[in-house]
Amino acid sequence: MATFVQARQPMVFGLFRRRQRPEVLAAYTSIVAQARQPWLYVRYNVPDTVDGRFEMVMLHTILVLNRLRGEGGEVASFSQELFDTFFADMDGSLREMGVGDLGVPKKVKKMAEAFYGRAAAIAEALAADGLQELASVVDRNLFAGASDMGAAHAIARYLREAADGLDRQQASQIVASGPKWPGEPVDIG
Repeated sequence: MATFVQARQPMVFGLFRRRQRPEVLAAYTSIVAQARQPWLYVRYNVPDTVDGRFEMVMLHTILVLNRLRGEGGEVASFSQELFDTFFADMDGSLREMGVGDLGVPKKVKKMAEAFYGRAAAIAEALAADGLQELASVVDRNLFAGASDMGAAHAIARYLREAADGLDRQQASQIVASGPKWPGEPVDIG
């Protein structure tokens, strides 16, 4: 099974090589690689579809940006570049899927609305410090077509662990060497 990272690396690196800092590309590549871990799709029933992969990349990007929020200077610049990289990659993905030049801005606008909505909901759920609200956000967005609260709770536990791990990392460390992610959980129950 080819992973999203393997399929997307050439486009990402080719598109941004001259315009982006290597640290931003390394962080974004780490985000995409984590979002495409096979165990997320196998164990947690994340739909291995364009929408499912988009949701997972978006959730991981949101976790990193949420961690870096409020930091100034270089970290704020890095966060903006990371955000821009995410949307440039989504734009490129749409074009690779055959969406025409006139349709891309409309789709990117919908993606941006989804991103901002998810970012606010995820930040609020993480601040609530419980899993129920986070699981509801996951179920509502990732499993929109067919609710799967069991999987949503498992993903919420994983997201909480990932967010806590990011909180333990210095912002400068994330900028310099990318985010560190948790490995595959031993038990999802």
